[in-house]
This record gives sequence, structure tokens and C-alpha cells, in this order.
Amino acid sequence: MTNKKNWFQKVVYFYIDGFKSMKLGRTLWLIILLKLFFMFFVLRMFFFPNYLKSNFKTDKERSEYILESLTK
Repeated sequence: MTNKKNWFQKVVYFYIDGFKSMKLGRTLWLIILLKLFFMFFVLRMFFFPNYLKSNFKTDKERSEYILESLTK
């Protein structure tokens, strides 16, 4: 148990020390995180509307539609 914890701590401290000394790396990680946020939250709202909530009023209707779709 202590061997695994020690290994995990070494890996964590390796990355923490690496990120502390980076200047360009922080900027690149910020860009990556902004792109991920944009892809998963902003695009999802516009291109992937909630089909079930917009076409069915109750949970029962939604579940029946899903069950029917899966069993075809």
C-alpha cells in the first residue's frame, strides 16, 4: 500500500514541479481547457438540443419512446 502511494506521490510531484517552471505550457493548457469548454458546453447547447424534453411532456412518454426505439 505504501509503495503504491509513494509511486503516486512521485508522479503527482513530478507534474506539479514541471508545471511550476513552464511559462508557455500554462498558456497552452489554458487554450486546451477553453477549447474543451467550448466543445462540450457551448456547442452542445446549439447543435445537440434535448430531443426528449422538447418532444415529450412526461417522463413516462420519454421512457416509452426509448424502450420502443431500443426494442425495434
